[in-house]
Amino acid sequence: MPLLHWLHKEKHVAAAEGAPYRLLTADDSLSAGDPETPNMLVQGDNLDALKALLPYYAGQVKCVFIDPPYNTKSAFEHYDDNLEHSQWLAIMYPRLVLLRELMAEDGSIWVTIDDNEAHYLKVMMDEIFGRSNFTASLAWHKRVSPANDAKYFSADHDHVLVYAASKPNWTPNRLSRSGQQLEYYKNPDDDPRGVWNSSAYTCAKSADERPNLFYSIRNPNTGEEIWPNRNRVWAYDRQTHERNVENNPIYWGKDGRGTMPRIKKFLAETKQIVPRSVWLHDEAGHNQESKIEIEKLFPRSPFGTPKPERLLKKILEIATNPGDLVLDSFLGSGTTAAVAHKMGRRYIGIEMGAHAVTHCAPRLKKVIEGEQGGISLAVGWQGGGGFRFYRLGPPIFDAEGRINPDIRFPQLAAHVWFCETRTALHGKKRGPLLGRHKGVAYYLLYNGVLGDKRPDGGNVLTGPVLKELPAHDGPKVIYGEACRIGPARLKQLGVAFKQTPYDVTAR
Repeated sequence: MPLLHWLHKEKHVAAAEGAPYRLLTADDSLSAGDPETPNMLVQGDNLDALKALLPYYAGQVKCVFIDPPYNTKSAFEHYDDNLEHSQWLAIMYPRLVLLRELMAEDGSIWVTIDDNEAHYLKVMMDEIFGRSNFTASLAWHKRVSPANDAKYFSADHDHVLVYAASKPNWTPNRLSRSGQQLEYYKNPDDDPRGVWNSSAYTCAKSADERPNLFYSIRNPNTGEEIWPNRNRVWAYDRQTHERNVENNPIYWGKDGRGTMPRIKKFLAETKQIVPRSVWLHDEAGHNQESKIEIEKLFPRSPFGTPKPERLLKKILEIATNPGDLVLDSFLGSGTTAAVAHKMGRRYIGIEMGAHAVTHCAPRLKKVIEGEQGGISLAVGWQGGGGFRFYRLGPPIFDAEGRINPDIRFPQLAAHVWFCETRTALHGKKRGPLLGRHKGVAYYLLYNGVLGDKRPDGGNVLTGPVLKELPAHDGPKVIYGEACRIGPARLKQLGVAFKQTPYDVTAR
């Protein structure tokens, strides 16, 4: 598979691994609504924030949507959108790597981008997500009227690159038909099965390709024997056609004497449709609409190219179900979080700049209060829910690899579990047994978890401490400050001891 290369790529590829694990500290003054909500708004560099989320959310995100800076050689107030090409690639690569680790195996990632970097991004994402997991390059018709001041072409669309984490495991949802599409369904012959539309009875195959689809059929009203064109044969084999004759979905025209049949598609049987690869602005919103939305929320808004709520609604309808987790690590004006909130999805939004405080948090508070812009009417939004505001705290380890003294047991437990299993630790652990994974039990003796806070007490693995640990019939990995049991005895007991902080992976 072709790979993309740029200056110092090796260093940038390793940037995700080299980013430190940091704490996330909540700010109750900027949080709103239900205090028990799982929804998160994180302020801080998204590389560090994504790394901080791994121990808790690895493999759980059903849909990632990001709208990164487009690198258009124009300066935006809230994004440095005037980056050199290689610098842009260097920024995107490690973030995409971490996003892949956070995605569920039945999840997907959606990235909006324009022509400046779209094709380079495609090659990069092939490398990170696997070319076989590429699903679509959608064209979103973002502009209502052409840009007549353009020198060459009016840039009327953006790309939306879609990748599955694992294509065999991902099944996108079908979409409901729009009002305009429903207008095509009629019932001119008063069919008791209801309104219907018709489609061709032929397919784009030749008689040489599909000889079993090249045969004659009879119009039951005229008795005429009808053959398809050799370059466009019937869409159904003989056996299926005979069932169609029996079930009577074949339409021969108003007077029944047509020379080419069509097949009825009843609305009752086809209420949902497969998503198409071109999204027109009347069905997925447009730039002018999104600017009106954001200016109603924030007069004199500084955001030049926010995304419309209808675009995010359509993406989440395809990629998620209520309760699924959505992640946007380039949150911008907060559209993804606002739409996810209104649609009953859990969400994590990450934004680096001051507008995490000045725009994203206030916007989500308005959503909680029942804000009626954007998609609110379409989804029946009336308010409710909540979100928690977080900032990036200090790294778990200092420059010498020592554990930060502010780290508490649940934080180190989540980190140790993730480093050992590459999965997120579920629930708040209050005892030394973190859990079992693939037949191995993992324990952590730290921060007086056994109730013995003496330096040589409960954080040290001794014979009595080992007897006190929850039992497991199989191999055990135990983290602690020191061990008083000899190597031979540990081997006999099936215990692998790892010393904190030295054996705790710091990166």
